[in-house]
Amino acid sequence: MFFHIELERNIQLHPRHFGPRLKEKLKQKLMRDVEGTCSGRHGFVVAITHFDDFGKGLIREGTGFVTFPVRYRCVIFRPFKNEVLEAVVTLVNKMGFFAEAGPVQIFVSNHLIPDDMEFQPGDMPNYTTSDKSVKIQKDSEVRLKIIGTRVDATEIFCIGTIKDDFLGVINDPGAAA
Repeated sequence: MFFHIELERNIQLHPRHFGPRLKEKLKQKLMRDVEGTCSGRHGFVVAITHFDDFGKGLIREGTGFVTFPVRYRCVIFRPFKNEVLEAVVTLVNKMGFFAEAGPVQIFVSNHLIPDDMEFQPGDMPNYTTSDKSVKIQKDSEVRLKIIGTRVDATEIFCIGTIKDDFLGVINDPGAAA
């Protein structure tokens, strides 16, 4: 789920940033460019934890920009098949529901929801048990298991299930407190 890895990236910097605070500007630009992004190979970059090395810059002819190779360590979030996550439901429809676990969007099909839960349309669509004791609706917190992932160049999509033991609603915002 979370990994601490070392990566390398080339950062281009405009000449106006050259001076005594050059390393500071490189760090700021790297954080702006990298944090919160997703690479299909590694996953979502949560935070940069350490800057290891700033290489010598290479001037790009005709532009004046300089490219610096930068090595850094960062925390990566990457979901895997059979991993159990806690997520917040964002959308419920008759096909199933979508939930988010951090930056990852997970779809749970109605075939992967327990058989005793039925879809209830209306102003606040939800899945409810026959005895009305459990309800899955927008903003509900659920524990789910990832059964499949699809990785694109800049995004990771997941399919989940709540049809196993110890999975399902863990917090219902609609319940009386």
